[in-house]
Amino acid sequence: MGLVAREIERRGIATVSLSSARSITAAVRPPRAVFVDFPLGHTAGKRGDVALQRSIMLDALAALEEVDEPGTIRDLPYRWAETDEWKNRVMRPDRESGEHRDDRTARSPEPQYQDPEDREAAERNRTGE
Repeated sequence: MGLVAREIERRGIATVSLSSARSITAAVRPPRAVFVDFPLGHTAGKRGDVALQRSIMLDALAALEEVDEPGTIRDLPYRWAETDEWKNRVMRPDRESGEHRDDRTARSPEPQYQDPEDREAAERNRTGE
């Protein structure tokens, strides 16, 4: 996203990236970013926690006004849980079984759509109709 953000900024539109992968974000150097130390796929907050999601979005939007140094990543203070134990379950093999324990939503090779209209629009775009 940093590459896309830089091109958008080059055209005069300010951007801010939300990230749960700090090292990757630093490597692509978006114009400005906020980092939330949450599991991948949950960058905007926990499902159903509207207050947390709103706070993260407001902090991200504040970065548009406050961050002047290109490549700045602002660390947001939010915590996924009281301890960092959740990090031991994400993308790490279980010592006994060797299987990965991963709390993220299972991935599917099939496209996922919010609603039927999105599916129909994507189909029309794909076929050119």
